[in-house]
Amino acid sequence: MSPLLTTLTWVLAIGFFSPVLWMVLTSFKQEADAASNPPTFFFEPTLDQYRAVIDSGAGSYFLNSMIATGVSTLLVILLAVPASYALSIRPVKRTKDVLFFFISTKMLPVVAVIMPIYVIAGQLRVLDNIWTLVVLYTAMNLPIAIWMMRSFFDEVPSEVLEAAQMDGASLLKTLRIVLVPMVAPGLAATALICVIFSWNEFFFALNLTAAKAATTPVFLVSQMASEGLFLAQLSAASVLASLPVVIAGWIAQKQLVRGLSMGAVK
Repeated sequence: MSPLLTTLTWVLAIGFFSPVLWMVLTSFKQEADAASNPPTFFFEPTLDQYRAVIDSGAGSYFLNSMIATGVSTLLVILLAVPASYALSIRPVKRTKDVLFFFISTKMLPVVAVIMPIYVIAGQLRVLDNIWTLVVLYTAMNLPIAIWMMRSFFDEVPSEVLEAAQMDGASLLKTLRIVLVPMVAPGLAATALICVIFSWNEFFFALNLTAAKAATTPVFLVSQMASEGLFLAQLSAASVLASLPVVIAGWIAQKQLVRGLSMGAVK
């Protein structure tokens, strides 16, 4: 790689990362320093903004997001693995039609379905309920997970399945002991995508929750008070809201890289 291309890559990387770095730096400022013009580059770091965010009741919002994200991701994986196995390794007639139906559910704008969902949730008395978000997030991520997992199952050599059948392994045992470990990198990549989509989801959480089941994105919006923007406190809340996804990506990074590159080399 030429020095010019290397330099250009670093410049682009720093350019993309600079807003995140500025958000982190702002979270350690006092409000006066955060709102100063021109910007303040030299300041005395403080944790006051993080204390203010925690004292404002952010814990319940974060807990709701963790429940909705964790449970929905687990349900998506449990449903997507057998479905993608059936569509990839044991396909039936009109498999392509089934796959198109799954992905076509993502073509409908979410704003077009919020009214019937709101009415149904109201009639079932499950508004402002965290389990309503779990069901919606599961339905939201399942089509994408099935498409992703199907592509990973497509990379499994047919000889592996034949060897498992020769050893007398049942269908469930083959799936659990042989196939799932082989597609573990793809499983990690799919789970991380589901975590990101669920954790960042805002529209359903805003319209279907109130005090009990509101999630982290709703909490971030609540930091924009009517009397003005508290930039330092909002930055602190944004950093805290980003940490779970960053940590999840860091934990799964090895499997994630392998999963995203599966099928690139035969």
